[in-house]
Order: sequence, then structure tokens, then C-alpha cells
Amino acid sequence: MRFAVRLAYKGTNYSGWQSQNNARTVQSEIEAVLFKKYRKEISVLGCGRTDKGVHASDFTMHFDFDKDIRENFVYSLNKMLPNDIALFDINKVDEDFHARFDAISRSYIYKINTIKNPFNTHLSYFFPLIENADFSLMQKAADILLGYNEFFPFCKTNTDVKTMKCHLSKSQWTKNPENGDYYYQITSNRFLRGMVRLIVGMTINIGLGKMSINELELALKTQNRLKLDWSVPAHGLYLNRVVYSK
Repeated sequence: MRFAVRLAYKGTNYSGWQSQNNARTVQSEIEAVLFKKYRKEISVLGCGRTDKGVHASDFTMHFDFDKDIRENFVYSLNKMLPNDIALFDINKVDEDFHARFDAISRSYIYKINTIKNPFNTHLSYFFPLIENADFSLMQKAADILLGYNEFFPFCKTNTDVKTMKCHLSKSQWTKNPENGDYYYQITSNRFLRGMVRLIVGMTINIGLGKMSINELELALKTQNRLKLDWSVPAHGLYLNRVVYSK
């Protein structure tokens, strides 16, 4: 039987989702708890591969097991897992369901705070200089991305992907007038390695006058890297929605 589990995690203490040698990851933490409970090696597959320090408020994983274990699964595993990983629900799914390949869209949000707040440590990027940026230019740069479907300029080096094509459906900056926090939201069918953090850095650089809209459009048209790359810190980034067709 195949099961799908919705969960969330705070990525601060982990080297990303995917298991790695000699590194603590969310996947390895969950698999260790599953082994402890069921005394069987159970491999879980996630809907994506978040980087070190990146969070997920909505994440889906799947795994196979030879009997129905849904009763008390969430309650018992949450008691065993560390406090920065939380399971929400478990459902039996079709045997061909795949948490990664069946997702039709993923959404990320990047959070920036302009007022120092100890409760935002590791959960939002403290960057008061964004107040000096031209917000309309930041949004203009974000809007331009929607007119393209290849994003080599926003892919980290040493990646093994075969295509740079992504179909963006949302790219938007918002500002909370009450506390001055900034949020960048982006939705696509897929994302390249480091893509969102590079896009956020680019839009801020344009807003601060360190880059021009023309430079952005030229990089997208020629699929060449920007002269000024900026990957903003990981701790402001959240995978916050994954959508499936069924």
C-alpha cells in the first residue's frame, strides 16, 4: 500500500530535505523514526528538495508499507519526531502516486523583515535596506519573469537538470503596511536549484538601482548569467503550497 503524508518543518537545523552522508536532513530524521517504530527500512520520497536552512509549511511525502498503518500514525510519530518537524495527516493513495512527479504546481514565499525582531531569527531575513528600494521596479522585474519559460540565469551552478524550462504562474511582491515586512510569492510547475533565492536577490538589486531592467531582459533573452548575482539567505524561504491534480 502507498501512503501520502502532509507535513511541515523548520529547516534551520537541517541540511535540506534529502538524505546526505554525514549530514542531518529532514528525510533521514523521518526515516530513522519510521525504522524505530516499525523495525523496517522505509524509504520516503518528498515533493521537492529544499536546500539547507529552507523551511516548508506545506510538504508532501509518500512511502510504501505492507499493511494499513494510518490509525494513530500522525499522533505517534509526532511524539517521536523533533519539535521542528510536524506531520499533519496521512492518506492511502493509488499505487502509482508520486509526491514529486505528480505535483502540478509548487509555491514559495520569501519573507523579509525591516524591524529587528528576535522572534524572526532564522524565520525571516532581516534586511532594512530594502526600504531604500523602488518597490515598483521590484514588481516590474518580478512581472517580467512571467513572460519567459527558461531560467538559466537563475539556476545555481553544478546542477544536473536536463532542462531550464519552468512555467511560472505567479511572481509578486507585497508589503505589510502594519509591520513593514516584505513578501515575495512565486508559483511554478517546477523550480531550478537555488532559483527563488536568486530571483529575490535580482529584484531587490533592481529596486536598489544596482541592476537595470534592460540587463534582466537581456539575460533572459540570451539565457546568460547576470553580471551581479545575489542569492539571498536561505532562512527567509518557505515552500508553502504543493498542488496535485488528484
